[in-house]
Amino acid sequence: MDTSIAGIKIPDSKMARDLNQLIRDTESDLLFHHSTRVYLFGALTGVRKDLKYDPELLYVGAMFHDIGLTEKYRQSQLRFEVDGANAARDFLRSYGVPEVDVETVWDAIALHTTPGIPEFKKSEVALVTAGVEMDVLGLAYEQFSDAQREAVVSAHPRGQRFKHNIIDAFYHGMKHRPDSTFGTVNDDVLALKDQTFQRTNFCSVILHSHWHD
Repeated sequence: MDTSIAGIKIPDSKMARDLNQLIRDTESDLLFHHSTRVYLFGALTGVRKDLKYDPELLYVGAMFHDIGLTEKYRQSQLRFEVDGANAARDFLRSYGVPEVDVETVWDAIALHTTPGIPEFKKSEVALVTAGVEMDVLGLAYEQFSDAQREAVVSAHPRGQRFKHNIIDAFYHGMKHRPDSTFGTVNDDVLALKDQTFQRTNFCSVILHSHWHD
């Protein structure tokens, strides 16, 4: 069944339908709707910027980008983004997707919390980050029309207190692996939610290394 939201079609291949069900069964409503909005806002950004992109690859990247925050990864010490990228890679390989496309999706997920890099990568990589930045940070908010924003949120609601709830979801997905947040925006989450959290200081690591110069 074809579904179009704000002029953007939700992919409807067997792989896309299977992915939708997998994420629906794995993630909370909060993360499922957020991930779908990331796809929609990312795709709308692609249309506005006249970028060529593969909608299905963008969809996989968007839907998998936060799966590393879920219960399945509560013992992992990897960055949650890497858990999600690895999960997407396994999923795509199981459908025989070419390795070059698999690696594009891997980059899209792994880099989505690393500002200043995705925009210079392939379109699907740039657009996953653009979708995340719009939905979480409100970046480029005014570049979407009222009708576009309303259509996306009507189909996939943000719910009450989304800003606070998404920070809580980040925290619960990362609090058991604080070292994984070093050098990323994620340590801001732990600093806000955990008063005992101590950031690793890059310069201190250099100055206290084993080198004697």
